[in-house]
Amino acid sequence: MVAEIKTDLGNITLSGTVIARVAGLAATECYGVVGMAAKNMRDGIVRLLKIESLTRGVVVRIDDNVISVDLHVIMEYGMNIPAVSETISSTVKYKVQEFSGFTVDDVNIFVEGIRVDGK
Repeated sequence: MVAEIKTDLGNITLSGTVIARVAGLAATECYGVVGMAAKNMRDGIVRLLKIESLTRGVVVRIDDNVISVDLHVIMEYGMNIPAVSETISSTVKYKVQEFSGFTVDDVNIFVEGIRVDGK
């Protein structure tokens, strides 16, 4: 899945993977977010992803050059989940729109876990 801009000089094509990486990096910069989560569908186990694997916790859909993003995150214990989710949503929407030049329709946040200890 790709987003494409046609210009007088040619076409610019952005891969969904590139957009997912930008979204994942933007989300992990938000206060209260420990990292992105990957869910093992077979076992139902959620694990914290390393910085190199950010795109596995992000699902990007592109329809007529309008982007929708799903983020699977792990938050720090004691955070206000609605407030942190609002921050994630607005930050990711702004950064993806600035990076790509495309409209971001929605950003859906899925809290897959809470990290209790500081490790």
